[in-house]
Amino acid sequence: RFHGHWCPGLAMGIRVAEVALNELGPHSEDEEMVAVVETDNCAVDAIQYLTGCTFGKGNLIHLDYGKNAFSFYRRADGKAIRIVPKPRSWEPSDPALRALAEKAEKGEATEQDRERLRQARLEDILNQPLEGLFSIQAITAGLPAEARIHQSVTCAGCGEQVMETRARLFGEETYCLPCFQARNQRF
Repeated sequence: RFHGHWCPGLAMGIRVAEVALNELGPHSEDEEMVAVVETDNCAVDAIQYLTGCTFGKGNLIHLDYGKNAFSFYRRADGKAIRIVPKPRSWEPSDPALRALAEKAEKGEATEQDRERLRQARLEDILNQPLEGLFSIQAITAGLPAEARIHQSVTCAGCGEQVMETRARLFGEETYCLPCFQARNQRF
């Protein structure tokens, strides 16, 4: 219900969350666990919902790298892991379904074929052993900084409030990023 539909990406996120919760402990009520996601795909919705890591609490950090890579940190003791799906984990295990996937990639599959393939991918992802799906590595780098509340300032362009750490100065005036970019393009 949270995501809106079933898809292979959501199933992958469920399995990523399963690894994180098994390795680092229960659902994060506050900021006990931090998730760093390197994609903005469907998997992130499952990770938010199941782990309790959210943007609003500051314990879900998005790095826009376009990679299916997910790191989790436990604040209590610094234990951390990086979870990356193995290259073939998104592919169906059945050779007939792999052929159907190739047909779908070429735009030659019917809607019924695509639905059959989607269901098969979901089942494969949800039923594979975790070690077959993912490469899991310990992380030795430090914890991400705790979430902080910053002051807001008023943008000289639009009059809206913007977090001071995201504001830009142009001359003597403070601007939000969109207004700064628009103003900068005029000169």
